[in-house]
Amino acid sequence: MFTINGITVRLGGRTILDGASATIPPGGKVGLIGRNGAGKSTLMKVMIGQLEPDAGSIGMPRRTRLGYIAQEAPDGIATPFEAVLAADTEREALLAEAETCVEPHRLGDVHDRLIAIDAYSAPARAARILIGLGFDEVMQAQPLSSFSGGWKMRVALASLLFSAPDVLLLDEPSNHLDLEATLWLENFLQSYSGTIIVISHERDLLNNVVDTILHLQGGKLTLYPGGYDSFERQRAERAAQLAAAKASQDSQRARLQDYVARNSARASTAKQAQSRAKMLAKMQPIAALAEDPTLRFDFPNPDELRPPLITLDLATVGYTADKPILKRLNLRIDPDDRIALLGRNGNGKTTLARLLAGQLEPMEGRMHTSGKLTIGYFTQYQVEELPTDSTPLELMSRAMKDKAPGAVRAQLGRFGFSGDRATAQIATLSGGERARLALALVTRDAPHLLILDEPTNHLDVDAREALAQALNDYEGAVILISHDRHIVELTADRLVLVDGGLAQDYPGSMEDYIDFVLGRNQPRGDGKGDGKGDGKGGGKHDRKANAQAREAYKALQKALNEAEKKVAKLHAQIAAIDAAMADPGKAPKELANVNMGELARRRGTLQTDLEAAEAAWLAAGEAAEG
Repeated sequence: MFTINGITVRLGGRTILDGASATIPPGGKVGLIGRNGAGKSTLMKVMIGQLEPDAGSIGMPRRTRLGYIAQEAPDGIATPFEAVLAADTEREALLAEAETCVEPHRLGDVHDRLIAIDAYSAPARAARILIGLGFDEVMQAQPLSSFSGGWKMRVALASLLFSAPDVLLLDEPSNHLDLEATLWLENFLQSYSGTIIVISHERDLLNNVVDTILHLQGGKLTLYPGGYDSFERQRAERAAQLAAAKASQDSQRARLQDYVARNSARASTAKQAQSRAKMLAKMQPIAALAEDPTLRFDFPNPDELRPPLITLDLATVGYTADKPILKRLNLRIDPDDRIALLGRNGNGKTTLARLLAGQLEPMEGRMHTSGKLTIGYFTQYQVEELPTDSTPLELMSRAMKDKAPGAVRAQLGRFGFSGDRATAQIATLSGGERARLALALVTRDAPHLLILDEPTNHLDVDAREALAQALNDYEGAVILISHDRHIVELTADRLVLVDGGLAQDYPGSMEDYIDFVLGRNQPRGDGKGDGKGDGKGGGKHDRKANAQAREAYKALQKALNEAEKKVAKLHAQIAAIDAAMADPGKAPKELANVNMGELARRRGTLQTDLEAAEAAWLAAGEAAEG
């Protein structure tokens, strides 16, 4: 049992957590949610002992292993594969001891423990986690210092998952992931046997993984059974009940106030009036559920332009002349297009976005844009680079220096920055407010095309819903890159897959693509061979193609299963030899009369076979994943 007992935290004179309490059962999968700034990360810091509360405590059984991602991303000459393996500190220590131990009985104990913790299958588990998070075999062998901060955080996440703690604490784990890795993470967490407490604003993750929502509001915690959709229904019912209770109380208060006002001065009714006045004073007001009135996204609509806005004709783009990222691009964007770019990070989605935004020129081929086209290009880095010593009003005034003050204020007001919020220091704004400000800046000229690269990273669930609604109301074209498939499904009606140096229309629906990534089936096409299907299937030809694809996938899965069995068998054989070498008296019957030299020779042969089997297992896994 994991318990949060009356936690109170005050920071900078403000109460963040106010007697917060909750009980989480063993093996529970809990989504910790709340508006930006509610104190979710503060509570998690208390859980891991990084922050001492002013009052209260965290309770858990002795020897419970807590797992969380350290603030510092891993770095240095170690590879991702080595870093993940090192996360299991017990295994590392036992392996080191096995190399130097000369006392037979202790060596036997070490090998017994290594077998008990399944230490010999650790390399395969580590590789499987890294592959799931987007690291191919080459990337797994590169030094950590060669990776960007986002990829290093993926290594930190992989290390945490590999260590398999009793209580797994995750704070926005999908922020550095693409859609494909997010889908893999959901599958991993669904089968995790320990307790999970995850802070997330991903509606799908909260629906697919967690069985309980822990809602933090006003410094208090409330547990709701079920996923996020269930929580929303329960919260709506609670809001309706509160509204009815508040209306009843307001009516009662008005009647009491009226009675006191009319009867206080009359001797015959003064005592009754005094009694009702005391009742009125003791009446605790029923507060309605707090809603953020500044939660606004309102994109200004552009002037009408004739289609197409942009056409690419066999365009090639990249950063180095002899190393193009994308080739043979044929793409047309019209004013009513709502396009989501799919594909793993590193495949070129951002490169394509930068080409369309005019930040890169085609190396070959042509790109034609409408003469009056204006583009608003949002990236997650713009949020982080906002000058913290300015105010929204100062920043927007500089960006709209040719506009009247009223127009500047109006643009800020579209995104919730009115009154005091317009003149607040950016340093004091939450991540969600900074994201709204960045969107206000890139849309100040009413662009015909909005290109949004991961716009949801700093937004909570409610803010994401507001953004989706605003995008649907917006009359321009939208190109969206997002790992939040909920917002993709709500706003995009055209999918473009960026993979293998190409960018092509994906013929199926978002659901088809998710199934494809998870290996559940193959995407449905329209049978016309032009890559622009409607996802409805295309008769006999498609049925035959789908059947062939299913058979191919079954063959891949069979190869993967056989490879896994072979790896496991070789591990068991090596473990038996290790046990026989450590204590000949405990050797299995088939190894009882084999001398040390022969045991060592057999172990060397098995180790070579194991390395080959693990390589085959990795190749089969990559093939099965697409």
